[in-house]
Amino acid sequence: MITENGAAYHDKVLGNDVHDPERIAYFQLYLAALLKAKSEGVNITGYMAWTLMDNFEWAEGFNARFGLVHTDFKTQRRIIKDSGFWFQKFLHKI
Repeated sequence: MITENGAAYHDKVLGNDVHDPERIAYFQLYLAALLKAKSEGVNITGYMAWTLMDNFEWAEGFNARFGLVHTDFKTQRRIIKDSGFWFQKFLHKI
Protein backbone atom coordinates (compact mmCIF):
# COMPACT_ATOMS: atom_id res chain seq x y z
CA MET A 1 0.00 0.00 0.00
CA ILE A 2 1.50 3.30 -1.12
CA THR A 3 -0.10 5.78 1.29
CA GLU A 4 1.63 9.05 0.38
CA ASN A 5 3.25 9.82 -2.95
CA GLY A 6 3.61 13.06 -4.81
CA ALA A 7 5.93 15.83 -5.87
CA ALA A 8 6.20 19.44 -4.72
CA TYR A 9 6.58 22.26 -7.20
CA HIS A 10 6.20 26.01 -7.11
CA ASP A 11 2.88 26.12 -8.96
CA LYS A 12 1.72 29.37 -10.52
CA VAL A 13 -1.92 30.41 -10.85
CA LEU A 14 -2.76 31.88 -14.26
CA GLY A 15 -6.31 33.21 -14.05
CA ASN A 16 -8.46 30.17 -13.29
CA ASP A 17 -5.81 27.63 -14.24
CA VAL A 18 -2.82 25.99 -12.63
CA HIS A 19 -0.57 24.32 -15.18
CA ASP A 20 1.74 21.78 -13.56
CA PRO A 21 3.26 19.63 -16.30
CA GLU A 22 6.14 18.54 -14.03
CA ARG A 23 3.72 16.94 -11.57
CA ILE A 24 1.81 15.23 -14.39
CA ALA A 25 5.07 13.81 -15.75
CA TYR A 26 6.00 12.63 -12.25
CA PHE A 27 2.68 10.79 -11.81
CA GLN A 28 2.84 9.32 -15.32
CA LEU A 29 6.27 7.81 -14.72
CA TYR A 30 5.58 6.69 -11.16
CA LEU A 31 2.22 5.09 -11.88
CA ALA A 32 3.50 3.39 -15.04
CA ALA A 33 6.27 1.80 -12.96
CA LEU A 34 3.79 0.86 -10.25
CA LEU A 35 1.42 -0.79 -12.73
CA LYS A 36 4.36 -2.62 -14.33
CA ALA A 37 5.44 -3.94 -10.94
CA LYS A 38 1.88 -5.06 -10.21
CA SER A 39 1.67 -6.86 -13.56
CA GLU A 40 4.93 -8.65 -12.67
CA GLY A 41 3.48 -9.95 -9.44
CA VAL A 42 4.36 -7.33 -6.84
CA ASN A 43 1.59 -7.22 -4.22
CA ILE A 44 0.27 -3.67 -4.71
CA THR A 45 -2.89 -3.23 -2.67
CA GLY A 46 -3.45 0.50 -3.06
CA TYR A 47 -2.10 3.91 -3.97
CA MET A 48 -2.87 7.38 -2.63
CA ALA A 49 -1.57 10.59 -4.12
CA TRP A 50 -0.20 13.11 -1.65
CA THR A 51 -2.31 15.21 -1.46
CA LEU A 52 -5.74 16.25 -2.70
CA MET A 53 -5.26 19.91 -1.73
CA ASP A 54 -2.22 22.05 -1.04
CA ASN A 55 -1.59 22.18 2.69
CA PHE A 56 0.95 23.05 5.37
CA GLU A 57 4.10 20.92 5.18
CA TRP A 58 6.28 20.67 8.27
CA ALA A 59 9.56 21.07 6.41
CA GLU A 60 8.40 23.62 3.82
CA GLY A 61 5.50 25.46 5.46
CA PHE A 62 3.14 26.82 2.81
CA ASN A 63 5.88 27.12 0.15
CA ALA A 64 5.78 23.58 -1.23
CA ARG A 65 2.71 22.68 -3.26
CA PHE A 66 1.87 18.98 -3.45
CA GLY A 67 -1.86 19.01 -4.09
CA LEU A 68 -3.95 18.12 -7.09
CA VAL A 69 -6.04 21.15 -6.13
CA HIS A 70 -4.44 24.57 -5.60
CA THR A 71 -5.46 26.27 -2.36
CA ASP A 72 -5.20 30.03 -1.90
CA PHE A 73 -4.40 30.06 1.81
CA LYS A 74 -5.66 33.65 2.31
CA THR A 75 -9.04 33.32 0.58
CA GLN A 76 -9.46 29.50 0.64
CA ARG A 77 -10.27 29.62 -3.10
CA ARG A 78 -9.52 26.30 -4.74
CA ILE A 79 -8.60 25.55 -8.36
CA ILE A 80 -8.23 22.05 -9.74
CA LYS A 81 -4.76 21.83 -11.25
CA ASP A 82 -4.05 20.25 -14.62
CA SER A 83 -2.65 17.30 -12.65
CA GLY A 84 -6.00 16.90 -10.90
CA PHE A 85 -7.77 16.68 -14.25
CA TRP A 86 -5.06 14.30 -15.51
CA PHE A 87 -5.54 12.07 -12.47
CA GLN A 88 -9.28 11.98 -13.07
CA LYS A 89 -8.76 10.82 -16.67
CA PHE A 90 -6.17 8.26 -15.55
CA LEU A 91 -8.56 6.73 -13.02
CA HIS A 92 -11.30 6.43 -15.62
CA LYS A 93 -8.94 4.41 -17.85
CA ILE A 94 -7.88 1.78 -15.33
